[in-house]
This record gives sequence, structure tokens and C-alpha cells, in this order.
Amino acid sequence: MKKSRFILGLISLACLMSCSTPESTKLDETLLDYVKPNLGTVHSRWFFYTPAAEPFGLAKLGASTNGTYGNNQGWEAVGYEDGHGSIDGFPCLHEFQVGGISLMPVTGEVKTNPGKLEDPDKGFRSRFDKADETARPGYYTVLLKDYQVKVELTATSRVGFQRYTFPASKESHILFNIGNRQGESGAVKDAYIHQVDSNIIEGYVITEPEYVKKYQAGATVSMYFYAVLDRVPASVDVFYQDGELKAGSEIKGPGAMMSLNYSTRQDEQVNVKIGLSYTSIANAKLNLKTEAEHMSFDEALSATTQKWHQALNRIKVSGGTEDNKIKFYTGLYHVLLGRGLASDVNGAYPKNDGTVGVIPTGKDGKPVHNHYNTDAIWGGYWNLTPLWAMAFPEYYNDWVNSQLLVYKDAGWLGDGIANSKYVSGVGTNMVSVAIAGAYNSGIRDYDINTAYEAVLKNELCSANRIEGAGKTDVGQFVEKGFVPFDDSIFYGTHPGGSQFSVSHTVEYSFSAYAVAQLAKSLGREADYRQLMTLSNGWAKLFDDDLKMIRPRVANGNFIDHFNPLESWRGFQEGNAFQYTFFVPHNPEGLVARVGKGEFNHRLDSIFTEARKTIFGGGKVVNAFSGLSSPYNHGNQPSLHIPWLFNFSGKPYLTQKWTRLICEEFYGTTGEHGYGYGQDEDQGQLGAWFVLAAMGLFDVQGGACQHPTYQIGSPLFDRIEIQLSDKYASGKTFVIETEGNGANAGYIQSAELNGKAWNKCWLFRDELFKGGVLKLKMGAQPNSLWGIEESVPCPQ
Repeated sequence: MKKSRFILGLISLACLMSCSTPESTKLDETLLDYVKPNLGTVHSRWFFYTPAAEPFGLAKLGASTNGTYGNNQGWEAVGYEDGHGSIDGFPCLHEFQVGGISLMPVTGEVKTNPGKLEDPDKGFRSRFDKADETARPGYYTVLLKDYQVKVELTATSRVGFQRYTFPASKESHILFNIGNRQGESGAVKDAYIHQVDSNIIEGYVITEPEYVKKYQAGATVSMYFYAVLDRVPASVDVFYQDGELKAGSEIKGPGAMMSLNYSTRQDEQVNVKIGLSYTSIANAKLNLKTEAEHMSFDEALSATTQKWHQALNRIKVSGGTEDNKIKFYTGLYHVLLGRGLASDVNGAYPKNDGTVGVIPTGKDGKPVHNHYNTDAIWGGYWNLTPLWAMAFPEYYNDWVNSQLLVYKDAGWLGDGIANSKYVSGVGTNMVSVAIAGAYNSGIRDYDINTAYEAVLKNELCSANRIEGAGKTDVGQFVEKGFVPFDDSIFYGTHPGGSQFSVSHTVEYSFSAYAVAQLAKSLGREADYRQLMTLSNGWAKLFDDDLKMIRPRVANGNFIDHFNPLESWRGFQEGNAFQYTFFVPHNPEGLVARVGKGEFNHRLDSIFTEARKTIFGGGKVVNAFSGLSSPYNHGNQPSLHIPWLFNFSGKPYLTQKWTRLICEEFYGTTGEHGYGYGQDEDQGQLGAWFVLAAMGLFDVQGGACQHPTYQIGSPLFDRIEIQLSDKYASGKTFVIETEGNGANAGYIQSAELNGKAWNKCWLFRDELFKGGVLKLKMGAQPNSLWGIEESVPCPQ
């Protein structure tokens, strides 16, 4: 009752890859069965549904139900949705702000427009039934009812495979929809399709994604393809969308499409291999010839399936419920699916200025690292990078190298990059935290001097700062220690301040801390002292009367008419309730400022209240539905908050609330997957579940000089993490639970490698050495376990 009164009082104020062991062989063989790509596809983003892909691949194929609609602002849910009943094509590329090269098999008269969901007959889209659809890692198939064509998709790293089984028809066609907007790709500036030989089609599309237009005006994103068919078409027509067909082998310009025309027997198959590249047609051809020239569809599917087995088997779980295994491996699948390759087999990659760069090769003749596209890392340091460090460190290393390529090419780090173009998305830049986290975790196969130069510039420099690098208000932060609230640019940021001033202040404080810790590791004492001073910026916005964070204007006054539940006024995609807890680098300082008793009481009350709306937006299908909630698990700013009890003397409450979030926020249906229509953001919400289900997290995102994993409540009886031969000294780290169950989620006692363990955390180094953490679970909280020694957070 006391908690309810407290929270109601606050709301009233607001309204003012693999090593299988014999014992786990059976599990290894069935891991892919737990992955459900259709989970959470209601209101999902363009890059979310691409089942026919390798882990971290460039070629990402899937069905599109409304991808041809495009979107107005670049972030809206578009692509594939579980509730839709018709398909408009099968695009080969799905990335943040990148999409295109769509094919569609049809029969009968060719229609020159995809049509709309509400009236499929007016376009070339086709109805389908869920019973005729199968999606699993590396493979997708569906029957197009209107044409009776079976479509199958798979991929290698850079080559898409599409196999069509046609009915008997004198009018069978394969449409190449190249010159029209797909998903987040943006308007088409130019396109080209050319039948080079009887069975070879090549071309490109150049687009202007909305985020590229916003953060790097004038830049474009290019996609190239080289397709080989195993059957020569009887004839070829070219046309522009909504235009007339005419015989021809070449077409150029926005709207460009091509129809390959066949006469087919019943169940006759046509196979298409599509080499893909972001640099040139020649490299698309090279990618195809290198990876798949003599490979059949079935051979590609087998190889890709094996890669998924290897990747998923890096973390093996047993025990627990079937639903939680589905959530776990589907979440891990999305972690591995997002942020895919952007470089070619020869190391060619798209540079920021539109030219082509080349990654150096090693002694084996292969590029020394890959280049990757990536959504913003905003919030990713709480879920993605700790998981990468643990189980996929080679990818994490390449991710850092990708960021440094852009820095060397363009002079600034980019929080999000699409073919090396800046696509920040949130106007900030948290890459510094992720790079510091990699270094502090022992992942260091890159030029550390360049990396340090890049992150230091990211934190301190404002002169000539480009919009694509984000943090255009960082000069104010360095000068004043906080970012002033200034809404003269609606929903924006400028050198004088920002409408998101509190969000930026606490974020910049955290990233300054991360670089300070890196500076300390490198012996840069003067930088360390300056950055640690800046890391206290959050305290300058703390209102001691309300015990909450609050925007200040340039003269230091707090804003008036303050509403702690109001988003967008000082707070980006969140509110004061949520952002008050955004002090991951100094939670003990925050607890002291609020008062330990008040802190724990308030935080527990917030979760009690937020649970009523399923920890965020309730059942409202909208990515931003929880922004006015006291806690919103559907968006990045809140994701560390339930773990803060580990820092405030009540780790059993972290165990309680993280488990409830896993059970109630996450689901196993198309609508209730990641909340109800929440924004999964290339693996972030999936990664959170994976970590929480293992009972591990890092509030500091690796920023601390000696990073830790904090301990929660595992959902499984046994978790085995395969460690890297290169980046870890141990082979496996195992977490075992005794007495675990739906009503027994509290840690009673623990042992690490046979010795009593009374801390609610362990150093990453200890995990990387390998070993066994045993947790005895029970139904009642043990308020004494885990409080022996506080989580280290050096100040």
C-alpha cells in the first residue's frame, strides 16, 4: 500500500561459431527449432525479418508484405508483418536504411505496380497462407496462392539464392524490381538493369535514405547485383513502375523494372543466384564467383544452416520452459542477424565520401577484418556489446575496426552507419562506450592510438563537428558541464543546446567516463582527470527537492512547468522517471544523492506500477507506446534500470524484476514478441533477454577499466558459454542452478569454481578464464546474499 501511495504521488507530480560436446548432441541438433523468425513481427522494422541469411551476412533475404510502401521518416515499421495477407516481393538486402534488389515470380499478365494490401488484385503482389509459410535461420519458403508458385530463399555471406517452383503456364515471369523504394532505403535517385547475357542480369540502385538526408545531406547509398539464372528466359521486357512493357534488355532510371518471361511445365524450377555488393557490379560478380559459382541452392542451404548451428551453439541452455528457450534462441538469432557485412570478398568497402576503399589483406590473402553496417549503438552497450564480448568477440573486434575505417575516412565516428554514411538516428554518439568496452574486455586487434584519438575527439571536440557525428551540443557540455535546454530547433540539437538536454547530459557524462577509463589504461592522466570531471555532469541537473533529474536552461535555472512523465521536453524517447536512473557509471553516487532507502523504495514502486502496463506500453502496438511510463522496457534508455538494485544493497530485487520482465514483457507470438510491437533495433531487446536469462548483465557496458558482469536470476538449469580461443584463456564458462523454477527465482547461495561466492558480480576476466558458477535458488528472497562487496565502479 505504501508503494502504491508513493508511485501515485509521483504520477500526480508528473501531471504537474561451435564446439559440440557429446552430452549436448541432441540439443545441438534442435537449437534451430527454437528460433521463430515470425515472433514479434507485428510492427517490426525493415531489417527485422530476413530469415534467409547467414549470421552477420550481407545477403539478407526475406518476404516483404509492405516494403514497397517505403516510409516517410526512415524509422517506421515496414517490411514484413505477421498480420498481413499478401507479399509484394522478395528483397535481397535488409539493413538499417538499406534495402533493395527485390525479385517476384508471377504468372499471367504482368502488372506493373505492386498494389496495396487492401486490394492485392490491382498489383503483382500475391496472397499467401501462414500454413504454406516456413521460416527458420537461413531459409524461407512460401506458396504464392495467386500464382501457385513456391518460393524458397537462402544465402551465403554475399550471395542470395531464390528458387521458384512454377505451375504449368505459358506466362511465367520473374520480375526484377530494382528502381523502386524498398523499406527504409529511401527514394531512388538512379537505377539500372541490364541483361548482359542470356541468363545473366546485372545492375544497381542508388537511394537517398531519410536518415542519410538528415545526417549527411547530399550523400547516397548504392547497391549492386550480378544475377545468374539456371534457365534462359524466352523473352525479356523492361518497364517503369506503372508504365508500359516493351521488349528490351536494358533500362535505366528511377522506377526501372524488368520481366524475364518463361513458359513452364508443372513443378518446373528456376534458380537465381544474386551476387550482391555495396561497391560495384564487378565486385558483386566476384562475390558470387568466389562464394557460390558452383554451389546449388541445397548446398548453400546446408552450409548456411551449419553456420547457424555453430553460432547458436556458442551458448547452450538446458532445463527451463520451452517458451523461454524459444525467446532465448530467437533473441540470440536477432543478435546474430543484425548489423551485417558491408565489405566484399576482396576487402573492397564503400567509403563515406562515395568512393571505394580496400581493407588490407593478411598473409592468407584475405582481408584482415570485415566492414559492417550498423544501426546506432545507442543502448547497445547494455545488451549487444557485453554479449559480443562474451561469445562473439571476433565480430566485436571487426565492429570496432569498421567504426575506425569511417573515422579515418571522414574524420568523425558515426553512431550508426549505412554503407559508411552517417545515419545516427538519435543525434548523439555513444560509440566511445562500445570501443572502451572492447579494449577493457581485452579485444584489441585494431590501432589503439587511432581508436583513442577517435573517442577523445568524440567526447571533447565541437569545432567543425558535422551533424552526422552527432553531439553537436558537446561544446556546451565541455564548457558548462551540462547541456542547456534549448528548443529553438524543434526535436533537435545545435551548438547552443538541445531539446534533449538532459538525455544528452547524462549520456555524455557516461561516455566521458568510458573514455576516462580508457585514458587511465593508456596512461593519459591529464585526459583522465578532465573526463572524470565531465562524467559528473549528471549531478548538475539533479533537483534535490524532487530527487530527480531535471532540465536547466543556459543560465542554470531549472525549466518551469516540469512534468516528470513528459517525454521529448529535455528527454529523448523517455522521461525524467527513466532518465533519473541514467547514471550507470556512478550508481553509488546516484543512490547517495537520492538516499538508499528512498532509492530502493522508489525503484521498487516504479516496477510495481510499470508491471500493470507490461513494463512499458501495455498492449498498444507502437514502438513509442511506453514513453510516458515510469519504466519502459521497449526502449533503450530504461534497459539497465532493473539491474541497479545490485548497486543499492538489494540484489534480490534485481532477481525478482528481471525475471518478471523476461516472463511478461517477452512473448512467443507475432504480436507479443518484444512487448507489443516494440522496436527491437537489430538485436537489442533480444540481447537483453539472452543476458537476463543467463543471469548476467553489465550496467556499465564494459566502460569500467576492469569490467564486470552483474548477476541476476537465470531461467535455465544449465548455461554453457563457449569462450574464444583468441580472446579468453578458458574454454567454457558454465552457470548451473539448483532448485530453479517458476516460483524459485531468488539466489540463496553461490559458488564459483567450488568456493563460496557472496558477491552479486564477477569480473569479466574471471568469466573469460572459464569455470563454473553454481547458484542455489529458492522461492524466498535472501536479502543477505550478494551484498558482501559492492560492484566496483572507480571514480
